[in-house]
Amino acid sequence: MATTGNATVATGTSTVAKRKPVFVKVEQLKPGTNGHTLTVKVVDANTVVPVTRKARPGTSLSRPSQPSRIAECLIGDETGCILFTARNDQVDLMKPGETVILRNSRIDMFKGTMRLGVDKWGRIEATEPAAFTVKEDNNLSLVEYELINVPDQ
Repeated sequence: MATTGNATVATGTSTVAKRKPVFVKVEQLKPGTNGHTLTVKVVDANTVVPVTRKARPGTSLSRPSQPSRIAECLIGDETGCILFTARNDQVDLMKPGETVILRNSRIDMFKGTMRLGVDKWGRIEATEPAAFTVKEDNNLSLVEYELINVPDQ
């Protein structure tokens, strides 16, 4: 058994000791960061009309592409709120009023604003209803960011 950092890597049938997740609040989210674990409430969920893509030439024998389901959900906790982009099976979990735990989520930038997302390496878990009320007047998705390149001096 080898120990790397806080995790214990095991060989054979023994168990693996995993590190405890560090839960963050919505107001602590910054652009370009990832690996966040949050407990949030879903305030609102709006389905986005899927865009159908044209088939690429030479791919007629491949499987037909099924349209992806996308929903933009306003989620938050007692410190603020942010838009979450739910994809495919995630849409079913993100119902208004539900409390969910987002594990290994990341911040995506869309038109200069922050969006929270969970990719294939993350997880969304439904949990018992939380006791907090969402602070909707601190919406981090309304803040517009601009990338500025600073020349070396």
